[in-house]
Amino acid sequence: MLLLSREDIKKVFSIRDAVEADKKAFAYVVDGKCDSPLRTKIQAPRYEGCFLFMPAYIEEMDAAALKTVNIFPHNIDNGLPSSPAQVLLIDGKTGVVTAVLDGTYVTQLRTGASSGVAFDMLAKKDCRIGALIGTGGQAATQLEAMIAVRKLEEVRVYDLNYDRTKNFAEQMQEELKSYGTKITAVKSSDEAIDDADLLITVTPSSKPVFDGTKVKKGCTVSCVGAYQHHMQEMDPAILPRASKIYFDSQEAVLSESGDILIPLEEGIITKDDFTGDIGKVVKGELVGRENDDEIIVYETVGVGAQDLVTAKIIYEKALEAGVGTQWG
Repeated sequence: MLLLSREDIKKVFSIRDAVEADKKAFAYVVDGKCDSPLRTKIQAPRYEGCFLFMPAYIEEMDAAALKTVNIFPHNIDNGLPSSPAQVLLIDGKTGVVTAVLDGTYVTQLRTGASSGVAFDMLAKKDCRIGALIGTGGQAATQLEAMIAVRKLEEVRVYDLNYDRTKNFAEQMQEELKSYGTKITAVKSSDEAIDDADLLITVTPSSKPVFDGTKVKKGCTVSCVGAYQHHMQEMDPAILPRASKIYFDSQEAVLSESGDILIPLEEGIITKDDFTGDIGKVVKGELVGRENDDEIIVYETVGVGAQDLVTAKIIYEKALEAGVGTQWG
């Protein structure tokens, strides 16, 4: 069994690799080639925590995976990660676990890459300004994916805590300087989204984090954080303005995300307003952006196929490069 740490993965796998891996994963999903039951959630109310288990199997790849990602917000108080995770990669021919990967980093990569796929497939070619709302554990790869698929002059970052936002922006400016994009901390959501061509929200908020009436024409919006029914980062005012609404998996989104479930319940939108899954755009079976004035919304909650495809490619690259620790 190969153990692959965050640093091991970084040596062999980039955010662009992750974008291409997610495209494959989304194509498997729409082709019905990934057996990926909806994630199992077990609440841990004593600690305000939640255990999440995400299995996936793709026969064509001869591989399966199980990701455990557990949300324990109070871990921060004890210097522990708030969403510890591991990915088990399993040989589909033998059932043997072939690798254990740092699931926190795999999740960050594949989740950031989901927005990357959306922007790669749906955003205007000529984008200048990006907006990122949220600076938590998923934010760095969201930001990198945005600037990896579109050459941006500036990304404006907003979070409720300005000091944290400023520190994040300074750190990202240094880490991502090779892209040549200016990373700016701002003090309001309105300032972040002003004139933005790309917008990512990645927060656990239960109320909208931007004003949907102020998003400009031509913007592509990726909402990432709302993985439970009560969560709602997206201002539903954006939905009637949107020409198209895409999902990583409509089935998964409609089982979990308040961003879409709440507007449906309130009659702001109906299922007739949905365009479909991004995997069909990847495969050329569904139209993407048709002009530069369309507002396009993408909602993602994550699917097990992303973890499996990403983990399998990382594992293959690590074997080839001789990276990682053999155990057992």
